[in-house]
Amino acid sequence: MLKALAASALLLGLAACATPVDSGGQTSQGETISLAVGPCFGFCPVYSLSVAPDGAVRFEGERHTTVVGVKEKTVSPQAYQAVARSLAPWRPASGTTAQTECEQRASDLPTYTVVWTDGAGQTTTLNHDGGCMSETNRRLKAALQAIPSQLGVEPWLERPANDPNIR
Repeated sequence: MLKALAASALLLGLAACATPVDSGGQTSQGETISLAVGPCFGFCPVYSLSVAPDGAVRFEGERHTTVVGVKEKTVSPQAYQAVARSLAPWRPASGTTAQTECEQRASDLPTYTVVWTDGAGQTTTLNHDGGCMSETNRRLKAALQAIPSQLGVEPWLERPANDPNIR
């Protein structure tokens, strides 16, 4: 009996660790997280990617990326959880769309759109201007820029050697 209770407690503890929670305390288990990075004035990579809780990653390079078009891979569920945790402080309430506050702005930097889509298709969206310069926005931008590395797609973002815009 004691062994069964200990095993149950262990399983419940593991389940709690595996279920990402949004900033409003709502569970986000089963949500696909998508990131779209828009253009800047220059040669910033323009791409979108998504990661599912099971680790399925879909990348689509649009401009100034090594991979142009769709490429897919699978990462560990822990990689998904790391992305979910890194974005949790900025996740809006479920079913809403939010724009980050911008105190000081540098122009012509990329835009970021993060969309959490639950199993029923409900979306939660965060829009961020990469030129917003507050400390909070710098931390968000760092979290967003770390996602390709967390998912192992960073090599797909490097500008190709034959890019005519590289000087």
